[in-house]
Amino acid sequence: MSDEIIIYTDGGCSGNPGPGGWGVVILADGKDLRLSGGEKNTTNNRMELTAAITALKTVAQSPDLASRPVQLFSDSQYVKNGITSWITNWKKNGWKTAAKKPVLNQDLWMQLDELNASLSVNYNWVKGHAGIEYNEVCDSLCQTEIEKHR
Repeated sequence: MSDEIIIYTDGGCSGNPGPGGWGVVILADGKDLRLSGGEKNTTNNRMELTAAITALKTVAQSPDLASRPVQLFSDSQYVKNGITSWITNWKKNGWKTAAKKPVLNQDLWMQLDELNASLSVNYNWVKGHAGIEYNEVCDSLCQTEIEKHR
Protein backbone atom coordinates (compact mmCIF):
# COMPACT_ATOMS: atom_id res chain seq x y z
CA MET A 1 0.00 0.00 0.00
CA SER A 2 1.33 3.39 -1.00
CA ASP A 3 1.99 6.02 1.62
CA GLU A 4 0.95 8.67 -0.89
CA ILE A 5 -2.44 10.38 -0.72
CA ILE A 6 -4.15 11.08 -4.04
CA ILE A 7 -6.60 13.98 -4.25
CA TYR A 8 -8.82 15.09 -7.11
CA THR A 9 -10.60 18.45 -6.97
CA ASP A 10 -13.01 20.35 -9.19
CA GLY A 11 -15.07 23.50 -8.94
CA GLY A 12 -17.48 25.27 -11.20
CA CYS A 13 -20.32 27.70 -11.68
CA SER A 14 -23.46 28.12 -13.70
CA GLY A 15 -22.85 31.63 -14.90
CA ASN A 16 -19.72 33.32 -13.61
CA PRO A 17 -20.61 34.65 -11.09
CA GLY A 18 -23.57 32.47 -10.26
CA PRO A 19 -24.50 29.37 -8.28
CA GLY A 20 -21.38 27.29 -7.78
CA GLY A 21 -20.19 23.98 -6.47
CA TRP A 22 -17.05 22.05 -5.72
CA GLY A 23 -16.17 18.39 -5.36
CA VAL A 24 -13.25 16.49 -3.83
CA VAL A 25 -12.14 12.86 -3.79
CA ILE A 26 -9.39 11.87 -1.35
CA LEU A 27 -7.86 8.44 -1.97
CA ALA A 28 -5.89 6.97 0.94
CA ASP A 29 -5.45 3.50 2.43
CA GLY A 30 -7.80 1.87 -0.06
CA LYS A 31 -10.69 4.21 0.77
CA ASP A 32 -12.17 7.12 -1.12
CA LEU A 33 -13.60 10.05 0.77
CA ARG A 34 -15.94 12.28 -1.24
CA LEU A 35 -16.69 15.84 -0.15
CA SER A 36 -18.70 18.60 -1.80
CA GLY A 37 -20.26 21.98 -1.19
CA GLY A 38 -21.38 25.11 -2.92
CA GLU A 39 -22.56 28.69 -2.73
CA LYS A 40 -25.45 30.63 -4.18
CA ASN A 41 -23.36 33.42 -5.72
CA THR A 42 -19.70 32.78 -6.42
CA THR A 43 -17.15 32.39 -9.22
CA ASN A 44 -15.60 29.41 -10.94
CA ASN A 45 -12.14 30.28 -9.58
CA ARG A 46 -13.39 30.58 -6.00
CA MET A 47 -14.97 27.14 -6.25
CA GLU A 48 -11.78 25.61 -7.72
CA LEU A 49 -9.76 27.11 -4.84
CA THR A 50 -12.33 26.06 -2.22
CA ALA A 51 -12.13 22.46 -3.42
CA ALA A 52 -8.32 22.39 -3.08
CA ILE A 53 -8.43 24.12 0.33
CA THR A 54 -11.10 21.77 1.69
CA ALA A 55 -9.19 18.70 0.51
CA LEU A 56 -5.88 19.84 2.00
CA LYS A 57 -7.55 20.99 5.23
CA THR A 58 -9.09 17.51 5.57
CA VAL A 59 -5.65 15.91 5.16
CA ALA A 60 -3.93 18.41 7.49
CA GLN A 61 -6.51 17.80 10.25
CA SER A 62 -6.17 14.01 10.06
CA PRO A 63 -3.30 12.78 12.26
CA ASP A 64 -2.68 9.65 10.16
CA LEU A 65 -2.62 11.60 6.87
CA ALA A 66 -0.97 14.94 7.67
CA SER A 67 2.65 13.75 7.42
CA ARG A 68 2.21 11.85 4.16
CA PRO A 69 3.00 13.07 0.63
CA VAL A 70 0.04 14.33 -1.41
CA GLN A 71 -0.55 14.28 -5.16
CA LEU A 72 -3.30 16.80 -5.93
CA PHE A 73 -4.96 16.64 -9.36
CA SER A 74 -6.96 19.62 -10.61
CA ASP A 75 -8.31 20.58 -14.02
CA SER A 76 -7.71 24.23 -13.08
CA GLN A 77 -4.55 25.85 -14.45
CA TYR A 78 -5.46 28.81 -12.21
CA VAL A 79 -5.05 26.70 -9.05
CA LYS A 80 -1.97 24.81 -10.23
CA ASN A 81 -0.09 27.81 -11.61
CA GLY A 82 -1.24 30.13 -8.84
CA ILE A 83 0.11 28.00 -6.00
CA THR A 84 3.23 26.67 -7.75
CA SER A 85 4.35 29.80 -9.60
CA TRP A 86 2.45 33.07 -9.39
CA ILE A 87 2.03 33.24 -5.60
CA THR A 88 5.74 33.92 -5.02
CA ASN A 89 5.57 37.28 -6.81
CA TRP A 90 2.11 38.09 -5.46
CA LYS A 91 3.47 37.87 -1.91
CA LYS A 92 6.66 39.74 -2.81
CA ASN A 93 4.54 42.51 -4.39
CA GLY A 94 2.15 42.85 -1.43
CA TRP A 95 -0.57 40.70 -3.03
CA LYS A 96 -0.56 42.67 -6.27
CA THR A 97 -0.45 41.16 -9.75
CA ALA A 98 2.21 41.98 -12.33
CA ALA A 99 -0.28 44.62 -13.56
CA LYS A 100 -0.22 46.17 -10.03
CA LYS A 101 -3.85 45.18 -9.39
CA PRO A 102 -4.96 43.42 -6.19
CA VAL A 103 -4.84 39.62 -6.49
CA LEU A 104 -8.38 38.27 -6.81
CA ASN A 105 -9.42 35.71 -4.17
CA GLN A 106 -6.52 36.72 -1.91
CA ASP A 107 -8.38 35.33 1.14
CA LEU A 108 -8.46 31.87 -0.45
CA TRP A 109 -4.92 32.04 -1.81
CA MET A 110 -3.65 32.85 1.69
CA GLN A 111 -5.45 29.79 3.11
CA LEU A 112 -4.11 27.56 0.33
CA ASP A 113 -0.60 28.94 0.82
CA GLU A 114 -0.71 28.19 4.55
CA LEU A 115 -1.92 24.62 3.96
CA ASN A 116 0.63 24.13 1.21
CA ALA A 117 3.43 25.17 3.59
CA SER A 118 2.31 22.65 6.22
CA LEU A 119 2.01 19.65 3.87
CA SER A 120 4.08 17.95 1.18
CA VAL A 121 1.93 18.59 -1.91
CA ASN A 122 2.68 18.02 -5.58
CA TYR A 123 0.19 19.77 -7.87
CA ASN A 124 -0.83 18.15 -11.16
CA TRP A 125 -3.03 19.48 -13.95
CA VAL A 126 -5.44 17.08 -15.67
CA LYS A 127 -7.63 17.76 -18.67
CA GLY A 128 -11.25 18.24 -17.61
CA HIS A 129 -14.06 16.22 -19.20
CA ALA A 130 -11.55 13.73 -20.59
CA GLY A 131 -12.84 10.56 -18.95
CA ILE A 132 -10.39 10.62 -16.01
CA GLU A 133 -12.40 8.66 -13.43
CA TYR A 134 -11.98 10.72 -10.28
CA ASN A 135 -11.97 14.05 -12.11
CA GLU A 136 -15.37 13.02 -13.54
CA VAL A 137 -16.58 12.07 -10.03
CA CYS A 138 -15.53 15.53 -8.77
CA ASP A 139 -17.30 17.19 -11.70
CA SER A 140 -20.47 15.23 -10.92
CA LEU A 141 -20.32 16.26 -7.23
CA CYS A 142 -19.80 19.86 -8.36
CA GLN A 143 -22.80 19.78 -10.75
CA THR A 144 -25.04 18.35 -8.01
CA GLU A 145 -24.05 21.21 -5.71
CA ILE A 146 -24.70 23.81 -8.44
CA GLU A 147 -28.22 22.43 -8.83
CA LYS A 148 -28.80 22.68 -5.05
CA HIS A 149 -27.81 26.37 -5.10
CA ARG A 150 -29.81 27.50 -8.14
